[in-house]
Amino acid sequence: MNVFVTGGAGYIGSICTEELLNAGHQVTVYDDLTEGHRSAVDKRARFVLGKPEQDGDILNAVKSARPDAIMHFAANALVGESMTNPKKYFHNNAFNALKLADAAVECGVKKFVFSSTCATYGPPDKIPMTEDLPQRPINPYGESKLMFEKILLWYQQIYGLEFIAFRYFNAAGASEQFGEHHRIETHLIPRLLQVVLGQLPQAEIFGTDYPTPDGTCIRDYIHILDLAQAHMLGLQPGKTGFYNLGNGDGYSVREVIQMCEKVTGKKIPAVEKPRRPGDPPRLVAAADKAIRELGWKPKFPKLEDIVKTAWAWHKKNPTGYPD
Repeated sequence: MNVFVTGGAGYIGSICTEELLNAGHQVTVYDDLTEGHRSAVDKRARFVLGKPEQDGDILNAVKSARPDAIMHFAANALVGESMTNPKKYFHNNAFNALKLADAAVECGVKKFVFSSTCATYGPPDKIPMTEDLPQRPINPYGESKLMFEKILLWYQQIYGLEFIAFRYFNAAGASEQFGEHHRIETHLIPRLLQVVLGQLPQAEIFGTDYPTPDGTCIRDYIHILDLAQAHMLGLQPGKTGFYNLGNGDGYSVREVIQMCEKVTGKKIPAVEKPRRPGDPPRLVAAADKAIRELGWKPKFPKLEDIVKTAWAWHKKNPTGYPD
């Protein structure tokens, strides 16, 4: 299959691109490199330097690639920044995504796989979280992703654009070749490994008085290779709808710190800080729907396996990608 991947120079997009190529697909990566890294793009892929603000740039790139399917990863994804600069998030995550959906329709693309987020739910009514929960995002990031989910629903109904939207929980880990390197790193596991590498002085624990066993937030972590596997299963014809992607197990901040200490063999000093506004105590996915309907089966469900692959990549690439 010929697949057009937006955001293929980013963390998730780069590894999904690698796995698509390993499975024998052709891939065109479209990325403006504001968040991604050119050296994170698999050399087997065709690369297009995206200029989404230019009229017709997205459309022309899709026309040139003539893809059978689109995987859309490109997005701004910092929750805190979305609260201070909502325009950036609505413009890129909804308006530019709309350009891509229009290009898909005009070029006759049959399948659209969208990288959504559990942030579309907001604080959940129940745990584990199922796809039928009310969607009440509490930040512009989650709202912008929800807006595009609704666009895809209408585009399927009106234009026949078959889509799948995956609502991620916490992607983590690495392949042997590609890993996690954000210009502004907010994710817990890479920040802990940066402490081990001497790049940060200490870990930060935001809130120790949550109603959880050790008082810290609990999150669901999913290995990036399991995430990539789900996306390839999403290319199956006739499969459509919304799917959570997580392991169904939650780990507290303290448990993640302890696991990173175990894997690296290093003590990680931590400082306790007040809660961050809007942080729910517990977010854990119910991914039964993806397992049942797509045939998805995570290969790396254990936190230790996730951390081991992340640590192997960070040791090999202590400063991340060279560009």
